Order: sequence, then structure tokens, then C-alpha cells
Amino acid sequence: MTLAAQKEIFENWLSNHKGLLFKVVRAYAFNADDQDDLFQDICIQVWASVPNFKKQSAISTWLYRIALNTTFKWIRKEKKFNKQKDQEHPGHILHDAMTESDDRLDWLYSEIKKLDEVDRSITLLMLDGYSYKEMSEMLGITTSNIGVKINRIKKHLITQSEHYEKQAS
Repeated sequence: MTLAAQKEIFENWLSNHKGLLFKVVRAYAFNADDQDDLFQDICIQVWASVPNFKKQSAISTWLYRIALNTTFKWIRKEKKFNKQKDQEHPGHILHDAMTESDDRLDWLYSEIKKLDEVDRSITLLMLDGYSYKEMSEMLGITTSNIGVKINRIKKHLITQSEHYEKQAS
């Protein structure tokens, strides 16, 4: 594959699927600096993966898998160095692309952030409409386990939303 072809595919993927990548970043990175770092790491991995894409799955599935695997690696690295940073950060590409603030969406992301890594991944995939089978393939767990986890996640989020609604009124 030529460098020009790789660049064209990469730019096309980012243009068409950046929302998917932003969801993963927002669910796993908790401040602007970390979000920028994680997004950059994911983009590097996406760039490197372009020549390896064999069209055996949808591009979005491929990108989700790259984003999640990169995120899990990034989390392990961050934990290892135990960096605590929560500073103001000027706007950047990631923040410019994010939509206007919505209290309900902010609440949902804050609740998703409280879930463990696998449950966060399942929640994001569920919100994007992936089937149990597709989630199973991406995460490497059985479809029945996906179903059990989704039911638990839904019950948890419903309970938390009831508390949120009471506080909001």
C-alpha cells in the first residue's frame, strides 16, 4: 500500500468515524489532557492498522476494536505511572468536535465512567447499536455473558437515573 493510499484511507476513516472514537475517549479519559493523549494514541494505532485491514469486518467494528485495545493499554500505562492531572486546557480538535454540553449526556458519561472497563465498553457498543454477537467478537467474551452484563448495566443505570431525576426536580 502506498503512503498516499494509506493517508487517504486514514483521513476517510477519521472523517466518517471520529464520533465513535470520541465516545471511547470520553468514556475512559477524565480530563482534557488525558482525552487529547488518548485520542492521539488511538489515531496513531488507526494509522498503523490501515494496511492490516482485511475487510473481514465493518470499518466501525475494526475501529472500535483498535480504540478499545489502545484505551486498555493506555489505562494500564497511566495506572503504572499513577499520574494525577486535572488542569485547564485550551480547546483542541477533540473538544471542538464535541457537541454542546447537555446535562443529561454529561450525567450519562459520568455514570459510564464509574463502570469497570468491560462494562464501559459494552455500554458504548450497546449505545451504538451493536449486536451481542458483534460485541462478543470485539471484546472476546461469550454472547450470553454480554446479555447478563447488559441487563445488570441497564438496571444499574435505571436506578441511578431515578436518583438523578429526584435531585433534578
